Amino acid sequence: MQLQQLAYFTAVAETRHFTQAAERMRVAQPSLSKQIKSLETELGAPLFSRARGNVTLTAAGEALLPLARRMLADAETARREVAELAGLRRGRVRLGATPSLCAGLLADVLARFHRDYPGVELKVEEGGSRDLVRDLARGQLDLALIILPLQSSDPSLVTQEILSENLVVASASPRGRRPYMRIEDLRGRPMVMFRRGYDVREATLAACRQAGFEPRFAVEGGEMDAVLRFVEAGLGIAVVPSMVLENRPRLTGTPLLPGLRRTVALAHRKDVEPTRAAQAFRAALLSFLREAARDGTLPQGIEALVDV
Repeated sequence: MQLQQLAYFTAVAETRHFTQAAERMRVAQPSLSKQIKSLETELGAPLFSRARGNVTLTAAGEALLPLARRMLADAETARREVAELAGLRRGRVRLGATPSLCAGLLADVLARFHRDYPGVELKVEEGGSRDLVRDLARGQLDLALIILPLQSSDPSLVTQEILSENLVVASASPRGRRPYMRIEDLRGRPMVMFRRGYDVREATLAACRQAGFEPRFAVEGGEMDAVLRFVEAGLGIAVVPSMVLENRPRLTGTPLLPGLRRTVALAHRKDVEPTRAAQAFRAALLSFLREAARDGTLPQGIEALVDV
């Protein structure tokens, strides 16, 4: 079994089309088809069903796909690690982060890291915490900033708590109108709700249900920036991480009583040691949080959980 064969197989599985897969891999279609056939012969099972021009995965193909993705990701990590042995003049960090962190602390950390390691390529994947956990497990990310606790037990991940943050009620009301709100105050109020995959969505739903009611959605299914824009437009209120209201003068953040908080952790796969570039980024992130905690420059409602 060759890595090239796995790359061809993955391309066909993702495009469901041999011609498009060959174009993606920049190889002639007959060569790609021949390699796929050799792989099927070696494994002793067909990987694709080709009925009436439709390409679908067989049961064997479905079983192989996640393994192939992980093997290809591990091979790429190995290549990067060897290339970095001479120092961090080059390399790559594939980082996943939730939209609130991308809009808040992360920009300053990335700027500092790029200044110190200008030759290291930074790839940032923005998504909900559950999506990032999935991408980590598939080997598509080196590090990810995720929300704890994990929704499912995944022993393949190593997590380090780095900060905790208040969740507040965002509204277009004038500042200072209310000193705080209770979960019960959300009953019957039109709410703007994140799409599935956001942990803040699940935390909000759980708190409302514990208080004995189902929230009423005015709009449902948005990403972070869309949710904030909808609230600014007066469509409803939303429970959001406190840091996303920085530089949003049209929005008011009202604390919740009892307080709702979330814990942010830095995660990586247990079975793959992070590359030197990823380790350097982790060190830069923790150093930034320590300095910000000492200097008192963390956004309001955020507490660093690293040793100062």
